[in-house]
Amino acid sequence: MTYLGFHAVFLLPPLTVLGCLLWVDARRRGLPRGWLTAVVAHAAMAVVYTTPWDNYLVARGVWVYDPTRIAGVLLGWVPLEEYVFFVLHSLLTTAWLLWVAPRLPPPRPVCPLRTKVLVAATALLWAACLVPLGAGVSPLTYLSLTLVWALPPLTLQLWVGADLLWAHRTTVAAGVLPPALYLSAADLTAIRWGIWTISPWHTIGWKLPGGLPVEEGLFFLATNTLLVFGMVLALDPRTRLRLAGGG
Repeated sequence: MTYLGFHAVFLLPPLTVLGCLLWVDARRRGLPRGWLTAVVAHAAMAVVYTTPWDNYLVARGVWVYDPTRIAGVLLGWVPLEEYVFFVLHSLLTTAWLLWVAPRLPPPRPVCPLRTKVLVAATALLWAACLVPLGAGVSPLTYLSLTLVWALPPLTLQLWVGADLLWAHRTTVAAGVLPPALYLSAADLTAIRWGIWTISPWHTIGWKLPGGLPVEEGLFFLATNTLLVFGMVLALDPRTRLRLAGGG
């Protein structure tokens, strides 16, 4: 199977189903105000923010693509199919969130959180992840680079609305975990089929059930968390009021 075939099998069918379900929801109850802008913005940010990181990983040999499984169109070090994956992954997760959120209990009341402590903790973790990169510890390369990439936007999201995210914690959990598990399983299948390979020299060697490198599972947990956090904050009117200085 080629990388485009991977998209056709694992991403386009669930995305099509979710699109149909959302179309039904839009006719019956409507969708949240600003949903389309939020979805498009997150897909665009996924491409812009992930592109330099992904190119660096491929250049370092953390990921290797089978040249017979890709079309051969490279943008930088990365095949075109990877950029398509950024978009389809973002659309899949945001569409899932838009469909599942109305079927869950409403958000709980906002309660005070020690946001500064959370932000400081994520900033310290980010700084700690730079140490193995600077020291050239190869087995920690993928793990450290994933955290260095994911923690800055996560820290910003917590700073803007950790309390709002906690109030929406049921929606957050339901939005993050199913697509993270599904995409991890699809990724494991692609690795077994040889579409891409994860370097054993740049990973710690720990495996999740089924044999998926723990770094890959962390990657999908991180990406889906960023997407869901961002969508929840974007669609909560209190975020706009807060950013405008109104509380």
